[in-house]
Amino acid sequence: MSPVELALASLSVCVGALIQGSVGFGLNVVAAPVLVLIDTTLVPGPALFAALVLTLLVGGRNRAGIDRKGFGWLIAGRVPATIGAAFFVASLPEAGVAIALAAAVLVAVALSLAGWRFPRTPTTLVTVGVLSGVMGTISSVGGPPVAMAYQDARGAQLRGTLSAILAFGATFSCILLAVAGRFGLEEIRASLVLLPGVVVGFIASRWTAHALDRGFVRPAVLAFSAVSAIAAIVRYAI
Repeated sequence: MSPVELALASLSVCVGALIQGSVGFGLNVVAAPVLVLIDTTLVPGPALFAALVLTLLVGGRNRAGIDRKGFGWLIAGRVPATIGAAFFVASLPEAGVAIALAAAVLVAVALSLAGWRFPRTPTTLVTVGVLSGVMGTISSVGGPPVAMAYQDARGAQLRGTLSAILAFGATFSCILLAVAGRFGLEEIRASLVLLPGVVVGFIASRWTAHALDRGFVRPAVLAFSAVSAIAAIVRYAI
């Protein structure tokens, strides 16, 4: 990457980490569409690894709020979905990965805008786990389905549960991507490049969590993510 590309990649993960540290998800809703425009090597593996580091940090800060019963049902759906999605990604060319990522981000934006409310039953949580596993492995954006399920939860429970499921999911996805040949030394080096921005954004979120919890930043994040995803589709589909 050139110095300009490195700066843009670092800035995107920094902003995404600040938002996720504040509201529970958002790192790769913001960063992934930008990263795929810079270099397709940065997704999904390195973006997932960055998300793993961040979710461990955020989860540690909100571990008391984790919904442990709900977490079990989410995992039950996420594990088999992740296995299938990992081998699907391995079969795609770089342009295919970019387009699949952008499409998943647009689905995530649509889910966030829909604001559907449904009871957190075992059936719905397993279904949410499936959606999160597929979207997280293909695009590194697995948070929005879980966020929808917990949209009426208090901030600490939302952040804690999201961090727990995303940390587990990102770890599992990275392992399967490595088995499928899509997370090797090149992707590991790219992952390390992203980490400073993740750490800076997480530290800054300590002072922004209360403000961003109010929701005023949500429309801007969704609009930015949608525009970036559309730009990626245009770039790699034409």
